[in-house]
Amino acid sequence: MQQYMEEMGLFGEQDGSIDAPPSFKPAKKYSDISGLEAKYTDPQTKMRYANTDEYRRVRMLPGDIVSGCLQLRKAKSLVP
Repeated sequence: MQQYMEEMGLFGEQDGSIDAPPSFKPAKKYSDISGLEAKYTDPQTKMRYANTDEYRRVRMLPGDIVSGCLQLRKAKSLVP
């Protein structure tokens, strides 16, 4: 595709660079339960959730499941 674009004159030297300045926007955080954008974090388990239904589910989860979810997103587990 790149070769075709170069032949057609649609691809310039500046287009081939992937260097970009860092973003000033904060990284989005997603719910550990549903994958939706999470606005909240449970202070006890440190799991992220998007709404009250997910919060109820987070509070009912056993400690080993919470630890597993936090390991998946490479967060430090605070649950004993």
